[in-house]
Amino acid sequence: MPASSYRRLPLVPLTTGACLILLAGCGSSQDSGSGTDTAQGPAAASVVPVVASTNVYGDVAERIGGGKVQVTSLISDPDQDPHSYEANTQDQLALSKAKVVIENGGGYDDFVDRMLKAGGSSAEVVNAVSVSGKTASAGGELNEHVWYDFPTVAGLADRIAAALAKADPADTATFTQNAKSFQAKLKPLEQKEARIKADHGGERVAITEPVPLYMIEAAGLENATPEEFSEAVEEGGDVSARTLQETLALFTGRKVEALVCNEQTSGPQTEKAEQAARAAGIPVVLVTETLPHGKDYLGWMTANVDALANALAK
Repeated sequence: MPASSYRRLPLVPLTTGACLILLAGCGSSQDSGSGTDTAQGPAAASVVPVVASTNVYGDVAERIGGGKVQVTSLISDPDQDPHSYEANTQDQLALSKAKVVIENGGGYDDFVDRMLKAGGSSAEVVNAVSVSGKTASAGGELNEHVWYDFPTVAGLADRIAAALAKADPADTATFTQNAKSFQAKLKPLEQKEARIKADHGGERVAITEPVPLYMIEAAGLENATPEEFSEAVEEGGDVSARTLQETLALFTGRKVEALVCNEQTSGPQTEKAEQAARAAGIPVVLVTETLPHGKDYLGWMTANVDALANALAK
């Protein structure tokens, strides 16, 4: 699947009643792996309608909301490149009904804000980048993939619980307890990263783009990839011949211990990097931006951290 830019999403806010009426002939809304479409009948009044920009946040919302929420995740296909996602009338309708909206922010899913503004939504909006407190580095750009940063996700759990409590005060204690339980399950992931840091801190790895960078940094590893390479891949641009050669030399010269690839944004340059790594006997760790089928957030991230540890141990 060719890589595409986060910031070139061809999104047009849909505001007319006619657009929403057309939804009657459309398929069901996309949802997170364990979520369902908008609730019907009497039960609909007893749950909080939540919309998440991706199934990553949709799953976290379900862990915290339990049976008290109805979650719709706008991007849920593991084969879909989130960077090139085109919002539609189904998304507009789901957002118009939401009481809580969870977005990534940082330029990753701007279509959510556009649609909320166009529809005059009064939903409580939880922005993961804002929760993280992360900003762009001096002279650089913000790495918006904050769901790979476990302290951020722990903070996000509290913020989601607070937003749900505002929508459903009677179940505040449930949301608060579920958030604490979820945070406790994040601790082993941080401990795994600490173990990698103790065993392999300072070792160099390569990436195709910054998706897993927070995990790599927390594990004490050094990203040796030329910035021009990962930026071009992330933005869907061309990699210069010189930059490509510098990147491939990391593998042919065995200057890195592993290559971490984002499976959802592949292209000729990333394929060449992966081929060069495998040819040199350098382990390749495959990661994704959204939840694979049959995975929840905790299981998914456990698999990612374990895969990184196993690659470095070879």
